[in-house]
Amino acid sequence: MDTITVDATFTVVSDKTTQGVVHDSIVYGSTPIAYEIEYAQRKTLGITVHPDGSVTLKAPVEATLEEIQKKVRHRAAWILRQKRYFESFGTPTTQRQYVSGESHLYLGRQYMLRIKEGKVNTVHYQNNILEIECQNKEEAGKVLQKWYRERAKIKFAEYAQPIMEQFAVYGVQPKNLTIRKMEKRWGYCTPDGNIYLNPKLIGAPRCCIEYVISHELCHLVHRNHTKEFYALLTKEMPHWEKWKNKLERMMR
Repeated sequence: MDTITVDATFTVVSDKTTQGVVHDSIVYGSTPIAYEIEYAQRKTLGITVHPDGSVTLKAPVEATLEEIQKKVRHRAAWILRQKRYFESFGTPTTQRQYVSGESHLYLGRQYMLRIKEGKVNTVHYQNNILEIECQNKEEAGKVLQKWYRERAKIKFAEYAQPIMEQFAVYGVQPKNLTIRKMEKRWGYCTPDGNIYLNPKLIGAPRCCIEYVISHELCHLVHRNHTKEFYALLTKEMPHWEKWKNKLERMMR
C-alpha cells in the first residue's frame, strides 16, 4: 500500500484486520444467493453486492449465523436487483496482455499502447498513445502498473484535498488517504478515519474518482447506507449516481 500525503497532519497507521471469512448461502424463492461473511470489529451488519455479482456481508464478530441469514433474507430482493443491474453492463473486460495496439484507460481516456525496448523503464503519453519503454518487453505490464500507482498517488491527493475541505464543516478529518489493492471495492474507510482507494481508479474520469472519495467521506459522517447517508452524498455531489454508473460501466 502507498500512503498519499494530502495534509501535513496526516500520519500512517496500521490497517484493521478482519477476524475471519465464512462462505454461506440461502435460497430466496427458487434462487440461491451465495455470499461471503467477513467478521470484523463492528456493531452492524452490512451487505455489499460487487460488480462481478459476488456478495459480501460484513458482520460483528459476535453475530450468529442465524442473525446473518435473517439479514440476507430480508435484503434478498434488493440483492437480486443489484446483481441484475451489474449483469446489464455485459461481460467484464478480458485479461490484459500488455502488447502494442492494446487499449488502456488513464483518467477516463482510451490510449493505445506502444511497447518498445530501451535502457530504462519509463511511461509517456501523448495524444492517444501510451508508450512504455522497458528493458524487457515481457515486463511492460509491471512497468505500466507501477506508473499507474505513482500517478494515482499524485492525482488522488490532488482531487481529494478540495473535497476534504468541503467536508470539514461536518467535523470530518481523515487520518490517512492510502492506495490499497482491492479486488471488489473502489474505496473503503475505517471508523477511525482511514480511507483506502483502489489504484485501478486511475483509469476512471476525475468525476468518478471524486465520487468514490466523496462516498467514503460520507461514511465518516454516517457509517451505513442510510437515508441520511444518501442525503448527504446528494447534497455534496448532486449527480453522484451518474458518475457511479459511469465508473461501473467503464471499469469492469
